[in-house]
Formats: sequence, structure tokens, C-alpha cells
Amino acid sequence: MASAVEDFPRGGTAKKSTGSKTVVHRTEADNLFQSNEQAETKKRKAGAKDDSKKLKKQKAEEKKVGLTLNAPVKCVEILHVKDVKEGMLMLGCVKEVTDFEVTVSLPSGLQGFLSIKNICDSYTKLLSEQLDSADTEEICSLPHLFYPGMVLRCVVAKLDVTKRGSLSIQLSINPKLVNKSLTPSGLKTGMVLSACVESVEDYGYIIDIGVSGTKAFLSKESLKFKHNNAQELKVGQYLTSQVEEVKNDGRVVQLSANLTTIAQTCAEPKQGWNLTTLLPGLLVKAAIKEVTKHGLILDFLSSFNGQVDFLHMEPEQASSYTKGLQVNARVLYIEPQTRLVGMSLRSHLIHLETGIEPVPAGRERIGEVVKECKMTAMHHLSGGVLELPDKTLAFVHVSQLFAQPEHICRILDFSPMEFKLCTVKSSPLFIVPCCLCYILFSQCFSFSKGTVSVLLSHGMVVHLSDHIKGLVPRTHLSDIVLQNPEKKYMEGMKVKCRVLSVDAENKKLYLTRKKTLVESSLPLFLSYNDTRPGRVSHGYIVSVKDFGCIVRFYNGVKGLVPLSELSSEPIVRPEDIFYVGQVVKAKVLQCDPEKGKMALSFKAVVKKENEETEKPEFDCEVGKVRSRLCGVLDAKVLKKSLNGLEVAILPDEIHAVLPMSHLSDHMSNCPLLWESLQEGDIISKLISASHLKTLTKKPTVRWSLEEGVVAKDFSEITVGLQLVGWIKNIMPYGVFVEFPYGLYLLIYTTNTFQVGQTVIAKVTNLDEEKRRFLVTLKISEVISPQGDAQTRLINGLQERRAVTEMLVMKGMYNSELQQQLAALSVGQKLKLTVDTVNDTGATFKSDALIGATILANKHHMMGVKLTNGQKVGAVVLHVDMLSACVHVSILSKVMGKKKSVRLKYTAMVQHIDKDFAVISLGDTAQLTVIQTCSHLNEIFLSESEKLKAGMTLSAEVIEPSCQELQGLPLVSWERSMPERKRTASENQTGRKGHCFGEILQGTVRTVKPTCIQVTLEDGSSGSVHVSEVVEPAEVRLGSFPTSSVKVGSVVTARVIGGREASSHRFLPFSHPKFTYTISELTLIPRKLNESVDFKPVTAKEKLSSYTAGEEITCFVSKFNSDRKSLEVTTDPSVSGTVELLAMTTDSKDIGHPEKLYKLGQAVRARVVEASFPPHRFVLSLTGVHKLEKGSITLGIVTNIQPQTGLLVKLPFGGMGTVAVTDLADAYRPNPLAVYNKDQFLRCYLLDNENDKWQLSLRPSRYEKAKPEKDPEVLSVNKLKAGQIIRGYVKSVGEQGISKKKKKESKKARTDDNDSGVEVYFREEEDKEDEGKPAKQVTSSASCPSRLQVTAGFSWDVGLSSLKPASAAQEEDSSDGEDQEGSTKVKKEKDKKSRHEQEQEKKEAEKALIQREAELMDPNLRPQDAAAFERLLLASPNSSLLWLQFMAHHLQATQIEQARTVAERALKTISFREEQEKLNVWVALLNLENMYGTEESLKKVFERAVQFCEPMPVYQKLSEIYAKSNKIKEAEGLYKTMVKRFRQNKEVWFSYGTFLLQQGQSDAASNLLQRALKSLPPKESVDVIAKFAQLEFRYGDVERGRNMFDKVLSTYPKRTDLWSVFIDLMVKHGSQKEIRALFDRVIHLSVSVKKIKFFFKRYLEYEKTHGTPQSVQAVKEKAIEFVEAKGTEGTK
Repeated sequence: MASAVEDFPRGGTAKKSTGSKTVVHRTEADNLFQSNEQAETKKRKAGAKDDSKKLKKQKAEEKKVGLTLNAPVKCVEILHVKDVKEGMLMLGCVKEVTDFEVTVSLPSGLQGFLSIKNICDSYTKLLSEQLDSADTEEICSLPHLFYPGMVLRCVVAKLDVTKRGSLSIQLSINPKLVNKSLTPSGLKTGMVLSACVESVEDYGYIIDIGVSGTKAFLSKESLKFKHNNAQELKVGQYLTSQVEEVKNDGRVVQLSANLTTIAQTCAEPKQGWNLTTLLPGLLVKAAIKEVTKHGLILDFLSSFNGQVDFLHMEPEQASSYTKGLQVNARVLYIEPQTRLVGMSLRSHLIHLETGIEPVPAGRERIGEVVKECKMTAMHHLSGGVLELPDKTLAFVHVSQLFAQPEHICRILDFSPMEFKLCTVKSSPLFIVPCCLCYILFSQCFSFSKGTVSVLLSHGMVVHLSDHIKGLVPRTHLSDIVLQNPEKKYMEGMKVKCRVLSVDAENKKLYLTRKKTLVESSLPLFLSYNDTRPGRVSHGYIVSVKDFGCIVRFYNGVKGLVPLSELSSEPIVRPEDIFYVGQVVKAKVLQCDPEKGKMALSFKAVVKKENEETEKPEFDCEVGKVRSRLCGVLDAKVLKKSLNGLEVAILPDEIHAVLPMSHLSDHMSNCPLLWESLQEGDIISKLISASHLKTLTKKPTVRWSLEEGVVAKDFSEITVGLQLVGWIKNIMPYGVFVEFPYGLYLLIYTTNTFQVGQTVIAKVTNLDEEKRRFLVTLKISEVISPQGDAQTRLINGLQERRAVTEMLVMKGMYNSELQQQLAALSVGQKLKLTVDTVNDTGATFKSDALIGATILANKHHMMGVKLTNGQKVGAVVLHVDMLSACVHVSILSKVMGKKKSVRLKYTAMVQHIDKDFAVISLGDTAQLTVIQTCSHLNEIFLSESEKLKAGMTLSAEVIEPSCQELQGLPLVSWERSMPERKRTASENQTGRKGHCFGEILQGTVRTVKPTCIQVTLEDGSSGSVHVSEVVEPAEVRLGSFPTSSVKVGSVVTARVIGGREASSHRFLPFSHPKFTYTISELTLIPRKLNESVDFKPVTAKEKLSSYTAGEEITCFVSKFNSDRKSLEVTTDPSVSGTVELLAMTTDSKDIGHPEKLYKLGQAVRARVVEASFPPHRFVLSLTGVHKLEKGSITLGIVTNIQPQTGLLVKLPFGGMGTVAVTDLADAYRPNPLAVYNKDQFLRCYLLDNENDKWQLSLRPSRYEKAKPEKDPEVLSVNKLKAGQIIRGYVKSVGEQGISKKKKKESKKARTDDNDSGVEVYFREEEDKEDEGKPAKQVTSSASCPSRLQVTAGFSWDVGLSSLKPASAAQEEDSSDGEDQEGSTKVKKEKDKKSRHEQEQEKKEAEKALIQREAELMDPNLRPQDAAAFERLLLASPNSSLLWLQFMAHHLQATQIEQARTVAERALKTISFREEQEKLNVWVALLNLENMYGTEESLKKVFERAVQFCEPMPVYQKLSEIYAKSNKIKEAEGLYKTMVKRFRQNKEVWFSYGTFLLQQGQSDAASNLLQRALKSLPPKESVDVIAKFAQLEFRYGDVERGRNMFDKVLSTYPKRTDLWSVFIDLMVKHGSQKEIRALFDRVIHLSVSVKKIKFFFKRYLEYEKTHGTPQSVQAVKEKAIEFVEAKGTEGTK
């Protein structure tokens, strides 16, 4: 054994590693799985001779540093979670162990989590091997390695933030991290270290103590392991061990594991402990240095300071601690930065040989709410210690502490590290939800509202509070099984659940979202004691077997439904009918609570329901009359539920339900009636609405049944019949209406009704064949019964009085006050005393109404100044019995003497109370009550449509004193518009609707580019035209005026017109058919002045005010794609058109005219034509309104005439022609070939003859700087002798050749006998002819004429004057006058020889031609800046020119000039040329990368991303980095790209290419996996195939082949991928592999056409690379394939 121990170290003599290096590298070890052996080896090899010196120096430095880092603290605090840092060493206790994680209790009540991957390297390696291979030996799971109460030394590996924002402490016990500060030379005998088993040997264990270069051995004989009876350690098992022997300078260590010895061993100074190597869990002898209010400061190991907080002082000895007292202390934690050492004096931590109790007494009390807790100690920075009533001590954190004498607390947890100390929370705001949660656990069937936290594969986690969460199993997410629950539930969504079961022991809570279970009103089976035979309840199926179904209820209660009880029909296979998760209604047949068994039946439930349906619903005897269905009934209240009443129909005690919404026609009365009714009360005048279990008390429904206005079946329905019903349910697409006798109907409507609202429906269509009918709820089509509004008003007020009487009679509240309030009525006058006065109103007191709240709002005390204590008179507006509140008014107009009532009044709304309102009738001081809805079907779409206090109405008195209204007048009413003083222009308008010039207030509903929709105060709609938003002078070109107005803002507007309701056509107010449905408004401040009187302007008057050529501001309304025109508007009544050619003068923009302007944009236009009638308003946006000579315009080619030229359509109805000589500045053959029909041209207007324009396309006409190769010849006088001119043949006749139009050509002289016909030669640009000397061309015999005509005329005397080409080169032809003029000019010239003059002329002409050729040659690069500037004038959007210009400056090392050119380019290039701009940005990035700094490159990149599409810019910069070999920057940018553009597969391809080019194949494989997770699943195949291609090109060919094989094995019919695979294999594979691949392809199960394609490729390959035998073999395979297909077809 000894020899085996000696054999462990291998290699040479170990060198001591320097401590200073250890300290430096301690904070850099981020990778917990990375081995440091290589680094340590290098350290051992370096500087062996200087070790002793460095060690002495290090100790001196550590001592010096220790004096500053380990200084005593001023105030002792507990360890807060904010003080926890990564790398912090702590002592912990195992609290809970699961398969993959260990929960560890830390000091001060903190909690950490130890993951399975953070145990040790050997255990992690075993895990990896088991994942890779199934044959690896079985490893121990975490429950076999750890147990509750086990003490661990751990290090904080990572601090995570959970989804709910709390901090999660991730721990590690890897010895390499816990003991990383230790070195082999620092290991001493007696040291207590934490370790893990690395391997199991025959005689012992190799132990990993985390010290590099040291092997530790633990013999089985010395093992004393208390908690494992098997005495066998496993790989990865944690243990605390003691160093028994150190050999070979620390390279071999012998350990022991006797828990008793280890627990009693104290660390000693001779062991060489310092601040760097100090470990948690060490037991030290210490002396109390200082006693503070909040803890102790200790001195240990000669010179170290430690602190003990109040949680770790022994409570019984707290008063006996004095300065200088010697104590034993256990190190709890070491703060890594300040080296603060936390220590404990608690006995259960000092004497660890007995272990820590894993389950403290009283742990079952977690969650309990405890009252009357007293504070025993308070520590302002940490928290407080409370004493519970049973003398248990509890700690409450300072953040949850409130100053109060007694506390109500909730026990959160028990901390093993602070033994017998529980953690509580004391907060008034926290106790209420805690109590609710506690009740929630005790009543598992209760309802809970929660928030969806996360969707898992097996269900959904719902957070009910900050500390309680539950699981909704996947089968309980809905009544049916959801295939895609993520479409219904989203994170953060609020949901209502019902608790299914609670497992308090395992802290598990199960919920259900099944609607049937959540809304079930049947008895709940919470235990087997609730399951009496005959009871029916809702449950859900958990298992379907051959012998029946197992149904589960709440709290694990379940029963069996035998096969015979599943249905009245025989069922052979239950799984065909029922499914797991199905909600069912089951009846209890038998139950045995003691054994937990129950027999259920589905069949009995159905049978019972059928019997109840067949029975008479109820029979009620009133005298001798028996009422059956829909009879008038009385019922007794049995129970009040949240949504209604459970009643028993008298006298037979038949149970039924009366929903709350069926207590009245007025929805506001229903809650009042429900509140006043109590158990045992008798309700009269009930009727059965549709079936036995539902009743109604709606008076209108009862009236319809009494009058017979009801349909019992389809045969009674007729068109025009009106049925009374109520809203049963509301869906997004419509409402379900229920009628008596069980009739349901779906009505498609977008109106907003209320569930339970009474409605009247009118039958509009009837289909007897399909037994279908349609109804409508529109108020305009449904006629209310005569007197319906007054009847409903009286019924509603009688219901409210009944509520008052019941409250007074039962004395449910303050009976005396209730009687006094019940005696009050609307309009009654009171004497009050002012109590308080504020901005919102005033409150009053009355001796007769003590305890009541009497108030008047500010509208009911306008003009009256009140002071506290003042006596005033008031009139009652409304009395609220439930809240004991009285609303009054002290206005003089309602307090005055009442006058007699007339027939009609203008009434004002004084008070609104839901369905009812109190109004005052004119100046009569009379008040009365009305309904806020005049029709049953009436709804309010917006707040502005509802009645409000202060609104005026038109009222008509029906009865001056109505007994049912307690003497108040009974009136009918309708809305009226407020009157105001009219101007002279307004008197001409009608009386209906809003008047012209009226100033109104409204709320902006919608904002569109060309108009604003406004909802006015009276509920009507208004529209504001874009031209009426701001002052015309303030409109900026290109702006959008409507964008300055925000939705929801309140605006002041003035009426300037109106629109038809149907067509929205603008109409003046004088129009006789105007319906005043939509008012046309203006927001211009100038027009809102009431003193300004203006008249309505008609469209005719507006158009007449415009003159041709006038420049006006208009607004774009839309682009008409059919007509290719732009529609604009200048006024609500005026709209005009801009034809396509009048929109712009740039032919590049005309290709996409719809992109030139945006809706609502302000533009300047010139009037072309304005007339009425016919209504014609034409505008131009080019700045001109008519065609003028010498101007430039756009045209469109309508016809191409070979002999004449182009026929062009011009703006404003003009037409023009372009002659062939005006097509370009230079001659070219076949000039019309480049033009097409409907092509847009930029034309110059030459002249107008007979309304037809002569046009020119010469660039020199509109670009003066453009050089002309063949200038225009407008007259003969412009020609000069010797001038070379070129042109086109117009005709060829006997007398000569004439030209279509004079153009610059070479002119020749004629003899005196010349006929005078101008002859023009078509001269070819032959450089060889130009280069020949003149003397070589002397006669017609030696060189034929350049004009050669083979047919068409005879060579007669008329052509005898023609000279050959040599003569044409020497002289220019002209007529006689020209000849004489040229002779005079020549005489006046310098006396030079004829030959010299000719030579000079030829040289000048040659230089000119060469210069022209240089300018016209696109391949010739300019040589100076001026040349570039000239080219850029012609092509400002050409990025190629700009880049060449930049390169020109860079060649001269002019960096700044190149940057300037780039900036110019970015400003000059049109914003529509996105690619051109991107090219310049890329060039600028290249420039900054080569010549700039990182900062300048970053700035350019940020600008480029801002102005261009981000993704191309990122790609270009990454390519620049890669080409310039900046690998790190490129990789960083690619990582950013795959995060930002993860949905773009091109980014993943670029990154993959980069990685493979760098030789990082593994990284590319990982990138592929990330790409597959980020991209949609449908892209997966293409992505894998692309990465496989990249592997072929840049990576491993074998890996690429394997990737293709896997993809094509899964998707064998992707012939496109097969084709790509074949191409790659032909290029990179061997012949054997290629032939094998072809053989696979030709046997695919795809179409014959595709197989034929692959056979052709196979044959081509063999012909190129194979032999005749292989070619023949392919042909034979093809024949076999064809024969096989033929055989299959025959079969």
C-alpha cells in the first residue's frame, strides 16, 4: 500500500509556485470546467531558484495588505443579498435535494442553488460520458451524494436574475474553485479541507482537493463516514477531510475523514493560514476584541479580524460576552474584496460532529399567520428579532419592518444555519394577501386570479401572488385539448383559475382553467364525505379503460363509472367516445369514504334530465286557474349567489335560478333589488322565461306574454313581427338574443349592448324552406309600443321605491336614518347648514339627517358664495339609500316658487343617476324624473352621446301631476341644440342641425392625412378638411397639416358647411336636400372669431376665383392609378387633377409617380384651367401652366415614324414631333432604335406650327455646358468653308441627294454649271482615311467616291460635277454665293502657303476628334478633378464616378479630400438611389478602415446604419474586417449580427463562411445549431444544405458529405439538393463515391421526368470521366428503369 502511495507522483521534482501569481489569477478563473494544470506547470518550471525570496516577499506583502483589507468594521451587519459577489466563499447547509439541483441554506437566511454541473470535474466527466454512451457505468444521482443537514463549503459561481427580478445565487463546491488559493507548498498537516472523490481504487480513493499538482489519497481503513452505512464512497461525493501526511513537497497528501476529529480540530497559526487561503468552515480560537450593540468583533489567528452578527450569537449567553473573552468560532464567509470575515458562535455550528438538524421543529408552521408578536431587539441596518407568542424567536428583515407595538407576521421559512430561528415578514400591506393565500390553501376549490408566468410542455405556471404559484396541467388549459396553447395564453396574461388540489407537503398547487369546472354551480366533491348517493357534480376523466372511465374531482377524490353506466346505449370501446381531460357530469351511485371508493354514473344524469324535461315545468294554482309554461309565479329566495338568486317556486318548492339581470328592465335597478332581497323573501310576478331552471321578472317580457306578442314555434313567426327578448351573450362578431319558449338567435352587430339588457327585435326576412329568419335591433326600424317609455319609467321608479321600503322594513342599516331618507322625495326643500366648501362643491349638515352625506357639486352652487356654518335652503335631487347620500341643489331657478306647468319647455338636466335623470322645466322651478334611454334598444357608442348635467332638452308635458311619480310631472323629451345669436348670413340657413358659423367644442376621433373626424358635444360628427387646419400663409411646403392634431384632443371649431350622410359629398347650407348629418368645420384661428362674419362659398364661386397661371397651395388627396393622375384638393368643395406629365420634369421620377407625393402633403401648384360648368380644375406641379417656346417639359412617345422621327404627347393636351436630326448632338446610325412607345422623354420646345410643336432632344439644348459633336445648322449662313457636317439622306433623285433637315455635314463646292441642289454625303468616321495625307488622294480613279449607290437612279450628266473623295477632302461644296464669300475670307488671311493652312486645319480637327473621343469613351478614366466635376454634372447619381473621384484623391494621398468627396456624394445622390448611396457608404467605411481610427470608423458605421438598411451595412463592414485580417473585430460584429438579424438566414451563412475560412469548424457546427433554433422550421433544410456546401468549399469535405446524407435521408424527394450534392461531389469526391451517389439518385421514388434528368447527368459524367464499359452500364440501367416503369404501368 505504501509503495502504491509513493507511486502516485510522476515526473521531476515539483517547484513551489509563487503566491503572488496565485493571488492575481484567483479572480480570472471564469470557466469552472477549465483545467489549470498547464498554467501551473509553467509556473513550476519558471524561476525555481528565486522561490524562497519571492515567498518571503509575498508574505510581507500579504501582511501589509491584510492590515488594510481586514480592518475592523465600524458597524456589524448581517450578510445582505446585495453584499454577495461572485467568488465569495461561504459555509452552507443542504436544505433540499432534487435530481438535478441542491438547495443550500446560507448565512443570514439567504438561499443558494447547487447545480449538478458544479460538483467537480470528475463527476461532470461521468455525466458527459453517460450522455454520449449508454454503456457507461451507472453514476449516483444527487440524492445519493447529498442529504439534508449536510454542511458544505461552497463558492458563489454566478449571480442570476430570475424572470420576476429576484437574485438567484448559483453555487459550486468544485474543489478547484473552493481551494484555488492553496498551493502544494502551502499544505500542512492538520489542515481541514473540502474535497470530492475523483476515482475509486482497490484500497482507497483518489481525492480531488483542487490543488494543482497534488494528488490526495484516502484509504478505506481510515474512512469513518457516519451517514453512509455501506461505507462506500462514490465518484463526485463531497466530504470534509483532514490532512494527515504531506509528502514530496506537497505533491502527495494522505487524508482522513473522521467527522468527530475534524469537527473538533482548530486551525492554528503554524498551518500558514492567511487572508488568501482562509476557508469557510474552519474552527478557530478567537478573543473578543470589541462588543458592539449589533454584534461582536473578534481577533483570531494572531492578527485577523472577524465579526459576529446578532444572529450568530448564542441567545442564552448574549449578555455574558465581554472584551477579552476567549471563544471558539466557526468561519462562515469571506468577502473577496474587503476580506471581511463573518463568524458564528452558535453551538450547533461549533459542534458539527452532531450535525445540523435537517428538519427543524415547527417547520410545518411555514405559511402560518401569527398575531401578537413582540419586538425584542432592533438593529437598524439589519432587521429585528421578534418573539412569537410561544416564545419562538423570529427574524424580520429591515425592508419588511414597520414601527408598531405589536406585529402580525407570516412565517416564511426556517433557517438551518440560524438554528431555531424562523424568518417572518411583518407588513400591513403584506398580511392581507398572505391571509388570502393561506385561506386559498385551506379551500382548494376556491377561485383565484393569477398571472401567466411560463408555458411548459406539460402545462402552464400561474403566479397567484409573489410567493405562490400553481401549475395548470396541459389537459386543464381548456375544456378541450389545445394543440397550440401558446396562441391562447401569453406571458403576463391575467387568468381566472380554480384550485384542483393542494399538496402542502411537497409544496405543489394544481389549478384548472376548464370553463365548465370554473363556472360550475353544482356541489363540489372535496372529500369522500361530500359524495352522498344521488348527488351530481362536475368532474373530469383521468383514465379510459375497457371496463369504464375513472373520473376525478377535487383533492384527489375519484370514482369509477362502469361500462354499463356510461350511456343508455351499449358502448363496446369507451375510448372511441370519451377522452382524457373531458369534463363530465356524474351522479354518485355508491360511496365508501373509509376505503376511498365510489361508483358513478353518466347514464343516471341524462335520464334524470330527460325526466325533468318531460315533467310539467310547474303548476301554480291561483283560484281555479292553473298556469303552465310562462305563467305568473311566486318564489321564495333560498340563497343569494354572486350573479343571481336561487329560489324555490311556490307552492311545490321547485328549485330554479333567477339571474340578477332578470330582476328589472333597468340594468341599474338589478343590483339594488338583489341587495334588498334576503333569504326567505317572497318574490311575486315571476314568469318562466325559457325552461324550468331560469326565471325572469322583466316587466316588458311579462307584458309581451300577457299580450300574446310572442312566438312559441317557427310557424308563428311572420315578417314584421316584433319579439321581446334579452341579450344572452356578447361575442366579438355579434350578440346572442334569447326569447321566451327557449328561442335563441345570433344577431351580427357591432353595437355595444349589455348582457341581460331587454331588447325588441323585428323580423325582417323569413325562409320557411330552411326554417331561418333574420331580425334587426335598429331603433329606426323597431317601433316601441305606445306609451312604452312612460310605462318603463313608472316601473323603474316603483322598483326603486320598493327597494327603499324593503331596506327600511328590514332595518338592514341605520334604521332611523333609513326612515328619514325614505321620507325624502325629488323636489323637496330642506334647511341645511354649510359644512365644508371646496373647488368641487360643498357638503352640508342637517339635524334631521344625522349620519347622512349631503352634498352639492359646483354646478348646483354657481353664483352662490358659501361660508362654513351658513344657513341655506336646498332642494333634493336624488337620494341614495345604500350609501346614505343626498344630492341637493341651491340654485335660485330650482329654489324659487313653483309655477303652473305649460305644454312644452326647454328643460335642463340637473342630475344623472345611471338609467334616470332629474331635469328642471324652464323657469317654473319644477323638477321631474326622466329615463336616460328613450328606447329599449338604445346604446351609447361614446361618452359624448350620453346625457350630462347642464345639457338642454326639449320636454313636452304629458301629465302635469303624475301620482306614480309622487306628484311630479310626467314628460316626454328629445335632445335639442343650444340656441345662440345668429349673424346675417346665418339667417338664410335651415333650422335643423348646426347653423353656419356656429362655434362648437369637440373631441378628435380620428386623424387622417386629408381630414380630421371630430365628435361634437351633442354626439354628432364633424369633419375638418386639411385646408381648414392651419392658416394658409403658415402652411409649409411638404408638411402635413393634419399631423399637428392629436387623437383625443379637445378642439374648438366653427361650422362652415356640411356633408351628405350617404355619399359624404360637400354641400352648402343653402342646399335644400342637406341632411345636416355631418358638419364641415374649420380650426383656423382667424375664422373662430365670432365678430368675423363670412358667407358660405360654393364650388362654382371658388373655381371662378382662380385664374390660369395663378400659384396656389393645395394638398394631395390620392393618386389615381387607372388614369395615371394625381388628385389634389384646395378646399372642402374643390378638388383638382394633375396629369402625369405635369407632376415633374425629371424623367427618372416619372417611373414611380405614386412615390413622389404622400397623402395630405402640401404642394404648390399653378392653375392650368378652372371652369364651372363643366366642373374642370386642372393644375400643374412643374411651375408652368402652358407650353412656351424655349421651355423644357416632359413628353411621352406615342408613335415612332421611321422616315419622320418621333410623335410625342405633351402636357396640357399638346402634341409634338421630334425630327431625326434633333434626337442627339452626335450622329449615330439607326437613331430611332433606342426609343420605344410610351417612353418618357425630356423635350425642348423649338417652335409651334398649327398647334403642333417642333421638339428637340439634344442635350445641348437644356445643358449648355454639354459639348456638341455635331452642332445644329439652323440656316445656310451659319455654314463656313471647310466645316465638316454630317446628316441623314432624305431622298435620292436624278439631280442629287437631298437631306431631311440641315445638319452639320461636310460641305463641297460645285462648278458654275452646278444645278444648285445641295448635296450631302453620309461620312463614316474612319480614322484610317483621316490619317492619310492629302496628296495620296488625288484622283477619282485611285479612290472611289464615299457615296456609293448601287441602284435607284442612273449616273447622268447631272452628277458630272461631283468630285471624288480626294477632292471632297480638299474643298467644301457650296453654292455660288458661298464660294465668293469664302474666297474673300481667304484673301484676308495671313499669307501662308495653301499646304500649311491645310495641315494646321487637319491637326486642329484631329485634336478635336481625339478630345471628343476621350470625352465619349466610358472606359477612359479622367485625369484631373475638373474632368470628374464635369462628368458628375451629367451623372450626379453615379456612385462609380464618385468612387473613382475618391480613388483619384487617395492615389495622391489626399485623405481629407477623399472624405470630402464621399460626404458630397452622400448629399448629392438622390435618396431613391439606395444602392448607389450604399456603395458610397461602403467606400467610406473602407477609407476609414485603412486610413482612419477605430473611433472614426465607428462613427461612420453608426451613420451608415442610420441612413441605410442596417443589415447590408453590417455585412459590408464584416467583410471589410475579414479582408483586412481584423479577425477579432469581424467576429464581434458577426455575433452582434446574429443577435440583431436572427431571422435573416443570409447573416448566418455569412458568419458560417467566415468561421470556416478561419478554420473554426466546430464553431461553425455550433452556429448551425443556433441558426436552426432561431430561424423558422421551414428554413431548416435549406440552412443545413447551405452549411454543407460551405463545408465542401472551406471546411471538411467529409463533414459536408455527412450533412447532405442526413438531410437527403430525411427529405429524399428534394431533387434540387440532390443536384447540388452531385455537383459538389463531382468537384471534390472520388469516382467511386460519385458513382455510388448516382446509383442512389436514379433509384429515388420521384417523377420519371426528374429521374430522366439524373440519368442524363450520369451519362454525361461517364462520357467525360469514365470508360466505354461504364457508359454502356449506365445505358443498361436506364433501359432497366424504363422497362420496370412500363411493367408497373401495365399492371
